[in-house]
Amino acid sequence: MKYFTIEELCKSETAEKLNIDNTPNEEIKKHLEILIECLLDPIREAWGSPIIVNSGYRCPALNKAVGGSDTSVHKLGWSADIRPKNDKMKEFKEFIVEFIKDKFWDQLILEKSGEIEWIHISLYSNTGKQRKQIFSLEVK
Repeated sequence: MKYFTIEELCKSETAEKLNIDNTPNEEIKKHLEILIECLLDPIREAWGSPIIVNSGYRCPALNKAVGGSDTSVHKLGWSADIRPKNDKMKEFKEFIVEFIKDKFWDQLILEKSGEIEWIHISLYSNTGKQRKQIFSLEVK
């Protein structure tokens, strides 16, 4: 794990504010390690500049508190919401869609809420599949 840590993928302002323990179990830690090694670190390496993790692992209580889907793979440690630190989101979206074409992954969701944009990327679905879905989603 070259660029990201498990701690970084578990950090949450909402969890801190609501006093939610967002500590992953050993199985989820392993998922996070795989996510970092197979997707996040390679993306960061190829992008060439820092990437910010908005959201990684979410325990069920945290997922509920942030309005996450009941089937969210954030709860399994298989996904992260990311954005480039340099705020070049248009270029980052184009880069990441091209970069992952020949990689193993499940979903790439280009998300937006108001003026805020991020990319949700997952390694596996909650059924263990890799559907290679790309779509956009406006979050309210």
